[in-house]
Amino acid sequence: MQHIIDELAKRREQARMGGGEKRIATQHAKGKLTARERISLLLDEGSFEEFDMFVEHRAHDFGMADQKIPGDGVVTGWGTVEGRQVYVFSKDFTVFGGSLSGAHAAKITKVQRMAAKVGAPIIGLFDAGGARIQEGVESLAGYADIFMENVLASGVIPQISVIMGPCAGGDVYSPAMTDFIFMVRDTSYMYVTGPDVVKTVTNETVTHEDLGGARVHAQKSGVADGAFDNDVEALLQVRRLIAFLPSSNRQTAPERESFDHPHRDEPSLDSLVPSNPNTPYDMRELILKIVDEADFFEISADFARNIITGFARIDGATVGVVANQPQVLAGVLDIDASRKAARFVRFCDAFSIPLLTLVDVPGFMPGTKQEYGGLIKHGAKLLFAYAEATVPKVTLITRKAYGGAYDVMSSKHLRGDVNYAWPTAEIAVMGAKGAVEIIFRADAKDPEKLAEREAEYKARFANPFVAASLGYIDDVIMPHGTRRRIVRAFESLKTKQLTNPWKKHDNIPL
Repeated sequence: MQHIIDELAKRREQARMGGGEKRIATQHAKGKLTARERISLLLDEGSFEEFDMFVEHRAHDFGMADQKIPGDGVVTGWGTVEGRQVYVFSKDFTVFGGSLSGAHAAKITKVQRMAAKVGAPIIGLFDAGGARIQEGVESLAGYADIFMENVLASGVIPQISVIMGPCAGGDVYSPAMTDFIFMVRDTSYMYVTGPDVVKTVTNETVTHEDLGGARVHAQKSGVADGAFDNDVEALLQVRRLIAFLPSSNRQTAPERESFDHPHRDEPSLDSLVPSNPNTPYDMRELILKIVDEADFFEISADFARNIITGFARIDGATVGVVANQPQVLAGVLDIDASRKAARFVRFCDAFSIPLLTLVDVPGFMPGTKQEYGGLIKHGAKLLFAYAEATVPKVTLITRKAYGGAYDVMSSKHLRGDVNYAWPTAEIAVMGAKGAVEIIFRADAKDPEKLAEREAEYKARFANPFVAASLGYIDDVIMPHGTRRRIVRAFESLKTKQLTNPWKKHDNIPL
């Protein structure tokens, strides 16, 4: 019996070594951890249960029959994060460059199906060179199998992708269908076709980093929801994110004991909004001062910075926060901001996470670039997302809420449950100056008369009381009492029940 046990131990050790000491050393020299080291950091200590450690590829062509390594380039299994079950797969670049074979894909789809079956998040750690060319169509079929599971699990369990090395070709589409993508600066990149193909087809010369690095996707394309300095930071932040999320759409997000008094006043908020309506202020300050213990996990912080999205807790319970950012483009809604916020709102609604919306929006971005880019359709995505959402929705207007953007930002008309405004709020079709120039065109050559008309318009509309008189605002509240009012609003909505008409699925304007 002992020799059998010894043989098992030997085989396990061989599998754990992946591509061997030399390749592991090369991985470390690039500033990257190995697939198993990453899992060890991500999961609670000693919680990892591995599947398919001894799986090998089945290829025979091009000398592959003589090149078999246990595990075949991906480590899969389950474990816990803060005691909560998660499934994980981690691509091993030391084994065939992490390339995907039929056997490799089967290992991934096995844990994808298990995660969906038991209702637990799945986390994919990517560091791979794409399809295994020696297997031809079998590797392509493997990708499609993985994509299918991504689609079926969407809205059922949280799916998180962490790009920790190369991710190219077919590999990019699985992360693209997951809920969140994080990248590591300087060591990770994503693209459909690499620099060599780009050079051949378009005659452009571009580096891996400039084509698909973390900076590009976190700031320009919006493909990545966050970029971190190294493997360790990325994995710790994933652990932090998981703590805000429910395990599946059948469960609620975990609640934590809060040491922040739910009815705490914040006197500094009374002076947050500047007296000059054109002076910016930082909406993050409001978020940090009203959520529990100033703990806010921001999503896509570097992309479309004119809108803020992220997770926080209100009296111990997770909420999704969407907020216009007056410091960037005056908080205007443009194509990127609309896309970013719409996707976030739909995630929250899919997983029954209540929504807190903080509004200071002067409207939609004007200009040919936006119109040619499809602002109408992209803006409609955000409108659609808010209107469709059945979770508790609490909205606060701090200053401007102009035009169609007022409607879009979780207004009462889109089934907002509790809609508040500060006394500094201005709810109107547009700003006073633009409005009087249209209404009183005849006085255009008389500056004094225009100034008089502008003052008249401000007195009538540059406040929240017209909307409040119509019931579109539930109350005009004192800024310093904002946390207490929001806490109580969400408390009152805990038993909310709302369903949409039956349909196979909606047809959101993509």
